[in-house]
Amino acid sequence: MATAKFETLEFDVDGVKTVVRAIGQGEPVVYLHGASTLEGFDFAGGLSDRYRVYCPSHPGMGHSGDAPHVADMSDMLVHYLNLLDALDFDTRPHLIGFSMGGWMATELAAIARERFDKVVLIAPAGLGDPAHPPTDLRSIAPPDFPSFLAHDVGVAMKYFPDGSDANAAEQFATARARENNMVGLLCAAFGMMHPNLRRFLRRIHNPTLVVWGTEDRLLPASQAPLWIEALRNARLLMVAGAGHLVAQERPETLMKIGDFLAD
Repeated sequence: MATAKFETLEFDVDGVKTVVRAIGQGEPVVYLHGASTLEGFDFAGGLSDRYRVYCPSHPGMGHSGDAPHVADMSDMLVHYLNLLDALDFDTRPHLIGFSMGGWMATELAAIARERFDKVVLIAPAGLGDPAHPPTDLRSIAPPDFPSFLAHDVGVAMKYFPDGSDANAAEQFATARARENNMVGLLCAAFGMMHPNLRRFLRRIHNPTLVVWGTEDRLLPASQAPLWIEALRNARLLMVAGAGHLVAQERPETLMKIGDFLAD
């Protein structure tokens, strides 16, 4: 895949500096990232030949500014509704959410389904089912974390400092601590399992694609059929041999996602 070339857009969204990385031409796609920005947005180059992909950093995370007013997920939903107003698309954008961003996209599509065209949920978090629990992040020793992100641990390792640059390692740790603080606020009420998320799923009439790596160690692939059952108009794409970072570990998945959006 060619190196992605992004444009950087900046918005003041109700007092929060919101940075959006955009790439490509075509129908708009809004991508909501997960509980960290460590893997970046280069994967979006896999859609840029057909779509204009907008990758905002959540408030208090990544490139965006702090948002001390954020108390829970509902504040994020209001933030993104305001950002959609600022982006002022001529057509309804497609919506993609990954991991915690998949949970966020689910609630956003449920309360504002008329604002979006198609929806893609990649290894989404948030579904409360004790028979298929997510891995407790607190149980993972830091050196083991890359192996929980990708089936091929080498794919994940390139997003972590290798120890050769102390300054880079310090910046990485500072960024993760900042993002973890925001994730803690968003997950304070329910952790990674919202007890009523199925009610949100039933409100989504948009054509939806659920994407999951068969070897996901953070959010088990056994959850995938539960999402398909709860959604009104969904199909499932299981990606063999991929862990949680599906788009990074299996870049060809982006072509299949693009085909779904174009169908």
